[in-house]
Amino acid sequence: MPRATNAPASRERRKRIVRASRGYRGNRSKLYRYAADAQDKARSWSYRDRKTKKRNFRALWNIRINIASRALGLTYSRLIEGLRKAQIALDRKALAHLAVTEPKAFESLVEQAKVALGSKA
Repeated sequence: MPRATNAPASRERRKRIVRASRGYRGNRSKLYRYAADAQDKARSWSYRDRKTKKRNFRALWNIRINIASRALGLTYSRLIEGLRKAQIALDRKALAHLAVTEPKAFESLVEQAKVALGSKA
């Protein structure tokens, strides 16, 4: 009895890896052995960088809020403290969006934070 190799499924599995590697340079887009390594690496980087993207965006939002609040006479940490005391619950993404697109609204938030800080400001 001949040996069964499951060739169609194996070939399809290899073709899937090579198809996913289109656009890579050299052997990494042509040969299964190198394409499989490239795909493993790409998947691990994409997993890692999905986490890193969140970190990078939060840092960007903090920088934007800090620049806008310093222009109005309050540091980032003092602004966040004042907003917390004024019981204004806006996340950093929303604050950064307001700072960039709606300066008047952001200015009113800064004023409310200054009032909530009172004599500390």
